[in-house]
Amino acid sequence: MWDDSFPSFLIGLREGLEAGLIVSVLVATLVRAGAGSRLPQVWTGVLAAIALSMSFGAVLTFTAASLSTTAQEAFGGALSIVAVAVVTAMVFWMRRSARSLAGDIKEKVTEALTMGAGVLVLTSFLAVGREGLETALFLWTTARAAEESAGPMAGAGAGLVLAALLCWGLYRRVLRIDLTRFFTVTGAVLVVIAAGVLGYGLRDLQEGTVLPGGTVYAFDLSGSVDAGSWDSTLLQGVLNLTPTMTWLQVAGYAGYLAVVMTLFVRGVRDVPGAGETVANTPPRPDGAPAAQPAGPAPAGPRRLLPVAVVAVPALLAGLVVALAHSKPAAGETVAVSGTDCGQGFTAPEPGRQDFRMHNTGDQTSEVYLIDPSSNAVYGEIEGLAPGTTRDLVATVAGGTYAWRCVPADGKAVTSKAVRAGGAAGVHAVVPVSERDLAAPLKAYKAYVNQGLSTLVTSTRKLSDDIRAGHLDTTARADWLTAHRTYASLGAAYGTFEDFDRKIDGRPDGLPGGVHDKDFTGFHRIEYGLWHGESAAGLKGVAQQLADDAAGLRKAFPHQDFDPTDLPLRAHEILENTLRFELTGDTDQGSGSGLATADANLAGTRELLAVLQPLLTSRAPRLLPTVDADIARLQKLLDSAHHGTGWTPVGRLGPAAKARIDGATGQLLEDLSPVPDLLEIRKSA
Repeated sequence: MWDDSFPSFLIGLREGLEAGLIVSVLVATLVRAGAGSRLPQVWTGVLAAIALSMSFGAVLTFTAASLSTTAQEAFGGALSIVAVAVVTAMVFWMRRSARSLAGDIKEKVTEALTMGAGVLVLTSFLAVGREGLETALFLWTTARAAEESAGPMAGAGAGLVLAALLCWGLYRRVLRIDLTRFFTVTGAVLVVIAAGVLGYGLRDLQEGTVLPGGTVYAFDLSGSVDAGSWDSTLLQGVLNLTPTMTWLQVAGYAGYLAVVMTLFVRGVRDVPGAGETVANTPPRPDGAPAAQPAGPAPAGPRRLLPVAVVAVPALLAGLVVALAHSKPAAGETVAVSGTDCGQGFTAPEPGRQDFRMHNTGDQTSEVYLIDPSSNAVYGEIEGLAPGTTRDLVATVAGGTYAWRCVPADGKAVTSKAVRAGGAAGVHAVVPVSERDLAAPLKAYKAYVNQGLSTLVTSTRKLSDDIRAGHLDTTARADWLTAHRTYASLGAAYGTFEDFDRKIDGRPDGLPGGVHDKDFTGFHRIEYGLWHGESAAGLKGVAQQLADDAAGLRKAFPHQDFDPTDLPLRAHEILENTLRFELTGDTDQGSGSGLATADANLAGTRELLAVLQPLLTSRAPRLLPTVDADIARLQKLLDSAHHGTGWTPVGRLGPAAKARIDGATGQLLEDLSPVPDLLEIRKSA
């Protein structure tokens, strides 16, 4: 995504160009001084700086992963503040130093040539390493803000590649760039981006309970702003401006931007003259220092030096990561059996823990890490076979913990409870039983029964329309009514067995396509009605649809409706909508994809209504967020509904299509916890 990539692209371009200019001056100075044999020492320092930067990024990533959720927020927030400080200092330093950079580097190279190889390696390492560390820190913070790494990494990679090409052009003297102007413009943009990173970091510190005011909002536009639209996504990705911000975020953002931008602009006015390129003006031969031949170095150390300086940062980073993920000796392995569950379990340390669960019994078991006072589940392993060992990863905070083992053919066994120190803050899921889902299932079955009765009536009317030859208007309108009725029963699709294929099957994969004899139901009639097929050709298909609807209505009360389908379908109905209806994949000529999506949304709303008591007690903030998402998507779908007609998906403008897709994607993301929250667990 461009919105996630742009900040990293800019930092990659700017830092890459800065480091590349330094390397270019180093190389040009050595070449002009007749010391080309010393170039490997420069590249050794450069490679060491790259290794250090990558190692620093790995340390940040894996160290954060080993912390508890609250600690991760605090850690990320603190480093975001540090990143803002570093980037701000870098912006001001480069604004002042662009014109004198080449001279400073030449002076250092002149000094290094009179000394040993290690000094030249150190010179290039220090010159490039600072930019590398700044880049790694800023990329880590932007990836955290984007909640994904692909976009930021792709942006940074593109920026670094472009910077390398520019530096090559400058070095070969085929390109001229006003570097002072370049660093001024990019510096101003980075100040704006850094303001957003500061706001994001302050929010992280609030969520990590380091700073107060986490629930004191300056504004909350989540109900009126389409978070999935392209413009909203761009603002969030590039500027870190979100629909909901606290007063501290707003104050930090506005205060930083006002103060730093004012100082930056004032400083630009004070810089005399325009900047020149740096790397395209290598030292003149008459002013170059004479090469200082060094005595022959031992072959062994000369070969080992590059390997050592590159490998040491990686080895140190590996050591830090290993220490961050090290586990206490006590409690590493926990025994599981039907008679003795949790043997070897002691009070765990706060943070991310990796428990090795070993089944010492003779039956396959389910294993749960629970809060014994509420039976809430922190982590689980399903189907741990006898004699096998598997890892269970869970984040531990202050609270009471115990293990519950549930053999395949036995009663649940719970270990003794232990107390973990530290502050509370880890969310556990209160388990759901079949009894808990009984009432929602009964209510939803009643809804489906009523919908099927309506379906039988509407498909009979459609069949009568076609038999009477009313194909152009009446049959098309009744077809859409009947199909929307069926689409609103989405949570029962898995229960309808073969009826679903007969009633709503698609021609995909059939040997004859739309003309295959096994292509039946709504989409077969849709194809005929919108492709000029005669009433005689459609009469039999319409009657078969009416008969199948009546057969489903009769069979449904006796079909096995798995209670676990309810929470699963809460997400899957709209997942299929995004995949099929909103791509036009199911359209056989009617252009009614958005009408079907609207019916699917109505079915999802009904499903959430019957699940509301269970969801509210387990995730109080989930349904208000989902309701706002549904209202946003409903408004977008309504805008495509004109009287009795709907705008076909293929005729939507790019912006309208992006808004609908974005709103559906956001709703799906917010619905994604529902299956886990309402999963039936044997420990219940």
